[in-house]
Amino acid sequence: MNINLDSNLVSTEWLNTHIKASNLVILDATINKVIDTASVRIPKARFFDIKQKFSDVAAPFPNTLPSVEQFQKETRAIGINTNSAIVVYDDKGIYSCARAWWLFKVFGFNNVAVLDGGLPDWQNNGFMIETYKSDDFLEGDFEAELYSELMTDFDGVNDFSKDKNALILDARSETRFKCQVDEPRAGLRRGTIPNSNNLPYTALLNGNKMKSIEELSKIFNNLVKDKTKIVFSCGSGITACILALGATLCNINNLTVYDGSWTEYGSLT
Repeated sequence: MNINLDSNLVSTEWLNTHIKASNLVILDATINKVIDTASVRIPKARFFDIKQKFSDVAAPFPNTLPSVEQFQKETRAIGINTNSAIVVYDDKGIYSCARAWWLFKVFGFNNVAVLDGGLPDWQNNGFMIETYKSDDFLEGDFEAELYSELMTDFDGVNDFSKDKNALILDARSETRFKCQVDEPRAGLRRGTIPNSNNLPYTALLNGNKMKSIEELSKIFNNLVKDKTKIVFSCGSGITACILALGATLCNINNLTVYDGSWTEYGSLT
């Protein structure tokens, strides 16, 4: 039986109930994961390699958006079809999985959800896990189409920073946003995008799960107010997508992620 996802966030209990759905594809988007026979996964999960397969590795900055052709090729290689229902997770709870979820939106695919609590919550509930083994997938028929308004670049974020109708939210920690500590990337200066506000991604989480819709709505409503365009930034385009997930869950529209985020902005200014 095929399923359609009616939410951008699903629980581990929901996934355990629906895990045998014929069109379900589970993706492990853990960042920098070493896949070997000791690595554990939710049964039948496929590795979504953000760093090597789903980024432009030739770009000067990390995690840069891949081309339409690259995204389509790599999704087909792991057996994703136009009728797939995709649930994506990572081993921290909610971290890099939100980047994978947003990439699917950018490339025109909406039947995708983040697994709330990820692998930690799955294991805490005692659900079955397995070790990775070599998998062969039938090539999928996924067709990518770029929705460029969901991502912005250096020139675009400069325009947004001057637009009184736009709100830029930075997902980095308060100490990084306020330039009280060095950036973790060697050689990258401290700083902030002009006219941006700080919303640490951790403010949206209870442990490794998203806060309730009511809690998220209160956070966003206090910041968004009358702004008509919301732009998310972070260190290198990963945790900005957690803010995009939170805003999406609150039915806030006109969302954009700054792909290069502070790594690009701090390097070019």
